[in-house]
Amino acid sequence: MDDRPIGVFDSGFGGLTVARAMVDLLPAEDIVYVGDTARYPYGPRPLEEGRAFARQITRYLVESHGVKMVVVACNTASAAALQALQEEFDVPVVGVIEPGVRAMLTATRNGRVGVIGTVGTIRSGAYQRAVATRGAGVALTCAACP
Repeated sequence: MDDRPIGVFDSGFGGLTVARAMVDLLPAEDIVYVGDTARYPYGPRPLEEGRAFARQITRYLVESHGVKMVVVACNTASAAALQALQEEFDVPVVGVIEPGVRAMLTATRNGRVGVIGTVGTIRSGAYQRAVATRGAGVALTCAACP
C-alpha cells in the first residue's frame, strides 16, 4: 500500500469538485490540493504560461509533498500541459478532459454536444481532438466563455 498523498491542482477553487469526488470514491486516500488563486484565471493567458504554472505546481506537489500521482483538475492546464507533465514527471499525471469527454459521449441522446470553456481551453482544441480520437461521430460545438 502506497500511503503517499494524491496531489490535485486547479487555477482556483473549481477543482475542489474533483477533490470532493475523489474523497467520496477513495476515502482512505490523503489529498493535497493547490488552488492557484494568485494567478487565476489561466483561461485568457497564453497556453505556454499556463503550462509553466502547471509545471511549477506539479514540481511543488512532487518535491514538497511526495505525491504518488497528480490530478490536473483544471481544463485549461490539462489542455496546455497534460502531455508535457506526463513526460516530465515520474508519477502518473491525469487530467479532466478525457473523463469529461467520456461522460459527454455517454450522456448525449441526440449525438450533439456543446462544450463551453475558457478561451485557452477552447482555443487549444483539446476537446475537439479527444472527441475525434474516439471516432464518436457526435456533432461537437465548442464556445469560449471568457
